[in-house]
Amino acid sequence: MFVRTTFTGGPGTSDPGIFRCENCSLTMLTMRGYDLKDYQFSGPGWADSTRFNISAKIAPGTSKEQFQEMQQNMLADRFKLTFHREKKEMAQYELVVVRGGPKFKESAKAAPPVNDAPAAPPRPGPPPLPRGPPKTDAGGFPVLPPGRGPLMMVLANGHATMRSAEASMAEFAGRLADQLRRPVGDQTGLKGKYDFTLNWVIEGPGYSNDEPGPTIFQALQDQLGLKLESKKGMVDILVVDHLEKTATEN
Repeated sequence: MFVRTTFTGGPGTSDPGIFRCENCSLTMLTMRGYDLKDYQFSGPGWADSTRFNISAKIAPGTSKEQFQEMQQNMLADRFKLTFHREKKEMAQYELVVVRGGPKFKESAKAAPPVNDAPAAPPRPGPPPLPRGPPKTDAGGFPVLPPGRGPLMMVLANGHATMRSAEASMAEFAGRLADQLRRPVGDQTGLKGKYDFTLNWVIEGPGYSNDEPGPTIFQALQDQLGLKLESKKGMVDILVVDHLEKTATEN
């Protein structure tokens, strides 16, 4: 069954006064509240399967740091979260450029503002995502809607599409880390902002190995001229000591 999780609003978005999440798990909320990757969180299995809908008003002028602290306080107050931190050695990747160079170009630079020109009106936020499974192209890869930030990814039927619109390689490495569930460091040496699209077939539990299309490793090399090199290193982990399944009342 297709289940879509959405996070909208909050500081830095087109709707900073209210934060909403639909079908979000306690794992997701904790990772967002403490700025963690998937591999940095160790908690009970039910924390990933128990889902909540949350709507919270945010005071004008709240910073991203203050909003993150608000999320941490909510987890402690409403779900009684307690935890400790430890270090763990794990396999990691470094993102590098293959021989021959990258197969994508730097984003076009925006024109500089003209002196005394009237200020441009604020851009409207992206339209809401349509409900239900995303549309796919002839190859089975999701068709992405316009806009929605520098990096967007959609999954459908074991196929994945990620689009970069003025994203840095460091941002891209961070999104790869989300997918691979391992740390990914940017060692490309590319310092600009870049536009590209990446299509691959997802591997792992719940996905068929017979799906046609490249793995994420093949796609990186063939479509972008990049590759992932393996190494090992220490990673900071948040380990849950206590977490309640049911939220307490305000």
